[in-house]
Amino acid sequence: MSVSAYEAGRKGQDAGTLVMRHAELVKRIAYHLAGRLPASVEVDDLIQAGMLGLLEAAANFTADRGASFETYAGIRIRGAMLDALRKLDWAPRSVHRKARAAAAAMREVECETGREARDGDVAQRMGVSVAEYHHIMQDAASCRLTSLDATVGDDESPLVRAVDLKADPFADTVDEGFKRALAHAITELPEREKLVMSLYYEEELNLKEIGAVLKVTESRVCQLHGQALTRLKARLSSWREDAVDTTA
Repeated sequence: MSVSAYEAGRKGQDAGTLVMRHAELVKRIAYHLAGRLPASVEVDDLIQAGMLGLLEAAANFTADRGASFETYAGIRIRGAMLDALRKLDWAPRSVHRKARAAAAAMREVECETGREARDGDVAQRMGVSVAEYHHIMQDAASCRLTSLDATVGDDESPLVRAVDLKADPFADTVDEGFKRALAHAITELPEREKLVMSLYYEEELNLKEIGAVLKVTESRVCQLHGQALTRLKARLSSWREDAVDTTA
């Protein structure tokens, strides 16, 4: 047997060992993600997609990537699950269209008034009832899959590129700028929305648990979450436009 064939066989054995050791990680991530998604999403489908991500991570991982395998694999597993969900895209186009309209209306109101846009303000600008606006916010939260580490228009998060030897330095600079802008935008959110974002993304509580903390219904938490995401989208739109102008 040649040296190259021996090394290839050994690498294959190492990858198989990594997969066996971290199969439980796939389940943990799948159940955690499922808790944030509609009941129509099957956990088994997430696990299947995550296993493919784990296999890819095991095949491509090298110790000089600057991160542990579990960290690297966790990012790849979650990314594979999100990719699978994007392909399914259970949300009708109308949901995305209304969410964009809400973000545009919110931005217009805040630019004109110089204050936070209230529910009634945005609903009036959109020409819908407050109840319908709340429904739009709930739908927006349900179909929003990417977390706060997602970049503008990119399929991979900065965390993935952080452990990728082929990272684009310019793209990393853009990512850093976006993360700073995002962090500032989050600090400027209304207190209730800021608290929801902190409990959801930092403390990793689900909507029911957040509702218990805030003493509101799970549905109301979903509305607040969707409104916070919509407000961030509205406020970051100017950053996106500036970034595009800079790179043009």
